[in-house]
Amino acid sequence: MENPIASVVAPPLPPYALPSRANSVQAWAGRVWQDLQPTPGRLSNSLRLVLATVITLLVVLILQVPYASVALYFVFFVGRETPAVSLRSLAMIVPIIAAVAVALGIVILTDNDPMARVLGLAAVSFFAGLLMVGTTLPALGSTWAFLFVTLIGFWETPAPANHLVKLSLWVITAFSLPIVSSIAVEYVFGARRPADLLTEQRGVRWRAFISMFDLFAAKASPEERAEAVTRVSRLAAAGQEEMQGLYNKIVERNLETGSLMIGARVRITMLADLMDLAAAVGSAPYADDPASLLRYQRMAAEARAALEGAPETGPAIYEPRRGLGPGLLDRLEGVLHAIRSMPVAAGPANRQLVALPAKKVPFVLPGGLTSRANVAFGLKLSLCATICYILYHAIDYPGISTCVITVFITGLTTTGAIKQKFVHRFAGSLIGGLIFGIGAAVFLFPNMDSVTSLVVLISAIAFIGAWCAQGRRFSYIGMQIAFSFYLVAFEGFSAPTELAPPRDRLIGILLALVVMWLVFDQFWPVRTVTSMRHALTAILHDGARLFRLPDAFPRSEGELKEIDALRDEVGKTVASLRTLNDAVEYEFGPDRESHIRLSNSMVRAALTAVALFWNEMVFLHHTRNRDLLPSPQVIALRGRIAASLDIMAEAVAGAKAFVAPDAFQLPDFSLRASPWHQEHVQNALTRLRELQNYVQEIGTAG
Repeated sequence: MENPIASVVAPPLPPYALPSRANSVQAWAGRVWQDLQPTPGRLSNSLRLVLATVITLLVVLILQVPYASVALYFVFFVGRETPAVSLRSLAMIVPIIAAVAVALGIVILTDNDPMARVLGLAAVSFFAGLLMVGTTLPALGSTWAFLFVTLIGFWETPAPANHLVKLSLWVITAFSLPIVSSIAVEYVFGARRPADLLTEQRGVRWRAFISMFDLFAAKASPEERAEAVTRVSRLAAAGQEEMQGLYNKIVERNLETGSLMIGARVRITMLADLMDLAAAVGSAPYADDPASLLRYQRMAAEARAALEGAPETGPAIYEPRRGLGPGLLDRLEGVLHAIRSMPVAAGPANRQLVALPAKKVPFVLPGGLTSRANVAFGLKLSLCATICYILYHAIDYPGISTCVITVFITGLTTTGAIKQKFVHRFAGSLIGGLIFGIGAAVFLFPNMDSVTSLVVLISAIAFIGAWCAQGRRFSYIGMQIAFSFYLVAFEGFSAPTELAPPRDRLIGILLALVVMWLVFDQFWPVRTVTSMRHALTAILHDGARLFRLPDAFPRSEGELKEIDALRDEVGKTVASLRTLNDAVEYEFGPDRESHIRLSNSMVRAALTAVALFWNEMVFLHHTRNRDLLPSPQVIALRGRIAASLDIMAEAVAGAKAFVAPDAFQLPDFSLRASPWHQEHVQNALTRLRELQNYVQEIGTAG
């Protein structure tokens, strides 16, 4: 009898050359222009954000609430940083109250001792960093720290204590208004059935993909092909953010999933990656040889079947290549095959696998508050905030206090992601603060004498910021355009008359960027590909735990809960991997190209692992497997697959060449007499072989 596991062992594949993400000014300008193109849902999201901004502005003006600039910016923060604008977003008020309580507690208990403020800032920054990376609501940590810095700054000014206490309490109102406004606008004008919108967006992408490859296969005119490629490129530029936002609304509110298929979250990431590769194929020279035309035709047919929700049948269109590195079409076929190999909805019994309600997800991630990497991030964030705080006090320059705020706004775990936010924050500050802010102060505010004109101006700036914030690659620039403009425009409740504040704030931003560059990039760096290695390692270890679950507690309630936690964690990690992959291009330096190649390989491996895991999750949940799971044969097979996943995880974590486990003889599986079980075993072994090939690529590339 042929050994099935022996067949999954394949010789290592060499690293392959990926299309370079060009670093020229022209290339970056092209990316910016593409990021600004209309995409599904972009206009409606932008208009809702503008409406929430206008409502917040009017209430702030009527009540004369201080810190209007931060309140208006918080509309963007709520809409972009929380999982979904829903009643659950009211949890954002918790860190607001906590920040006020901590700041007042430190001042009262220490009699406003300056050293206590410094130590308090250091401690709050550390714990805020842990919350940012160790929980499912990272915005809580950044909000808490952001507000604490603002509040503790009140007590550095010579003012009566009663006035400062009232000002601190007003902050609760200032930050609560945008939360309530955003929730109200979302519930009145937001999507009533986000599952239907998500299905529609999925259909738009698949139809654009099918149209493009149908035209390629038919050797259509260059004009027709160019139009189809443009549609695909725009959808690729939209990325996964809007679709993930719709998915988050479903899980946050525990809404109906409609016609969505099993594993909706990871399918979004897979489809977004597929559109990226399709856009790259469309931008490459057109190949019209018979072999390429046949591949175009087959991919269009497979995509049509995927759109219709048909399960994968017959031989796969993709076979991992040996000896030669795969080209764009090979990689495209690989992702399409991973999508097609995912299980589809097979009746009401599997509907629970479509989307996991947020209430079933624990607030603290497993090991989130004790992980060495997370503790290190908290320490680095605390160090940067403390240095900036001491510096602007040491040189007695309170105008640059924005340096401390910038630390929490740009604080991310990897060097690439931090540089990305550095560049975007600086660009947004230049556009919003210097160009729009100073321009309005010089040319518009002297001629404005009504609330109407102010509302029109703020609406225009909010729309520009909101439109930019809906992009995939440069969304943070949009948020910073609005924030920087608000800081300049709302010094108080009268028109600004000085140009020094915008200059000082820009200096503060630059100071924070220098400090964070030294700490995060020079003294204590975590490269983006290193973080991606950790994420892929976690995915593989989670998969190994999944394959061992029935051996630990057969068909128990605890098993099903752990499966739910694992699939949610894997789905979020895969989505974050793709986001990190976008940040790799900001890792400037001689290793940039090799990092880009390695990051792409890790994304491919993660998507293949997902197909393997979901095949197993459906198997675990199906009632017809109730008597099969405790079978010694099944436990033996699953245990050996789990061991292989653990070996791959260790190889990825240690940046070592992967050596497949020795072949072993499997027991005779009586379950293979059943077509359902035979299909399950075959799918598991096939996905495992493909995953091993990708891990071998990572070992040779890294």
